[in-house]
Amino acid sequence: MNTIGESASVQARIAQAAAAMAVDEGLEWGAAKRRAVKQLGLPARTALPDNDLVEEAVREYIALYCADTQPAELLALRELAAQWMRRLAEFRPHLSGAVWHGTATRLSDIYIQLFCDDSKSAEIALIDHNMDYEVRTVSGFNGVTVDALSLRSVCRPLQEEVGVHLMIHDHDDLRGALRADTRGRPPRGDLAALERLLEGGA
Repeated sequence: MNTIGESASVQARIAQAAAAMAVDEGLEWGAAKRRAVKQLGLPARTALPDNDLVEEAVREYIALYCADTQPAELLALRELAAQWMRRLAEFRPHLSGAVWHGTATRLSDIYIQLFCDDSKSAEIALIDHNMDYEVRTVSGFNGVTVDALSLRSVCRPLQEEVGVHLMIHDHDDLRGALRADTRGRPPRGDLAALERLLEGGA
């Protein structure tokens, strides 16, 4: 049986391996953690590190290997996110994920949560603008499955296409969406909050 110290060491190793995959390959953290377990040759049922530990490892990895490129890439992604949030302002957009938290690189996708009175209204807006998109079902922040409208959008500063995922929530879910995370931070932010980050260069 592993001691507490050994378990913590294993979780730290998984977090470090997952962080490298998240940064170098653009993997979502959940997928990165699962692949890290396989890469390290650990049992499939090994306990996974929580996202706080992975985030810490991601920040350390970026500081070591991407400090000269990541700030500009993050800025470009945040500016692209702001463009989409302005375009979809009627649906109360809130940015989440790595682009919001500041750990994104050029391989990261953009995740925007929309809070709609009518769940189909955002989809209709994309159709009206002749946007190609795919609909997926994903787990929402409150544990309930929601539709995600996924598309590709050109990011000119990075000279490549970036994945943009619009998560469709009910309007009433907005209050719960703003509860602080385990570190006391807002887990997502509206356009005004994003613009403050852009103005402050954070």
